[in-house]
Amino acid sequence: MRLLFAGTPAVAVPSLRALLAHPAHEVVAVLTRPQAPAGRGRRLSPSPVAELAERAGVEVLSPERPSDPEFVRRLAELDVDCAPVVAYGALLREPALSLPRHGWVNLHFSLLPAWRGAAPVQHALLHGDDTTGASTFRIGPGLDDGPVYGVLTERVRAGDTSGELLERLAEAGAQLLVATLDGIADGSLRPQPQPAEGVSHAPKLTVADARIDFGRPALAVDRRIRACTPEPGAWTDFRDGRLKLGPVVISSPAELAGGEELAAGELLVGKNAVLVGTATAPVRLGTVQAAGRKPMPAADWARGLRLESGERLG
Repeated sequence: MRLLFAGTPAVAVPSLRALLAHPAHEVVAVLTRPQAPAGRGRRLSPSPVAELAERAGVEVLSPERPSDPEFVRRLAELDVDCAPVVAYGALLREPALSLPRHGWVNLHFSLLPAWRGAAPVQHALLHGDDTTGASTFRIGPGLDDGPVYGVLTERVRAGDTSGELLERLAEAGAQLLVATLDGIADGSLRPQPQPAEGVSHAPKLTVADARIDFGRPALAVDRRIRACTPEPGAWTDFRDGRLKLGPVVISSPAELAGGEELAAGELLVGKNAVLVGTATAPVRLGTVQAAGRKPMPAADWARGLRLESGERLG
């Protein structure tokens, strides 16, 4: 089939790479978001999908909106059979939706109808799901509610961050997307309506959502930090600034052998570890990053500041 591939961030690259290598499909163009400032210098940079497409000699289209008349005109000229989508980052509307013969087919990183929306992996971790996965579905006017072609499941591992889990789903999901397009091409695959039960929503997590409240139970603290790693980045208040937080470990009784009881946010500074009190068990800090500094192990951070037990986070 002739394909227009729509995607923007690195998580979409495995799918584009798999389709470029597929002998039965031809990626004739790529749709991606316009260049955005990146890095410390905030220079305009092409998206990871655009970079791969350019190396492969594929036409790159980056309209401000996919409803722009010039893009719609070019899409009609391309005469594509299908438009696979992975994390494109903008809503698709008519008339663009109707132009590909087999529509727009989205690879979404959840087991639909669970976690419809922009941040399915983050919400799966935030809510303690044991299993997640990916789904391919035909895009319609609603939010991630179109009929489903296929699914795969993935176990959530202890300690998974959203970045780690999404990386695994991106690789496995690329094969699901290829298999879906193969089935559409040979007529063997028909999408099935999503069930009405089990619908949940996964809006984008903001910087405010990533603020850690140590007055919550340790399990909730652990889940929120992992869900917000690497984006938007978990943080807490410390002294007069913000302190970024990497994943933590819920402490064992042996780490409090002296019988200490820590209030929420209270620090216990040891030679090789820094514990923080929560509403339940303390958590051991992993990597931290103060404003203007590089990430470092919490014990090194504490030594550098000559921290003493009793100070507080949050």
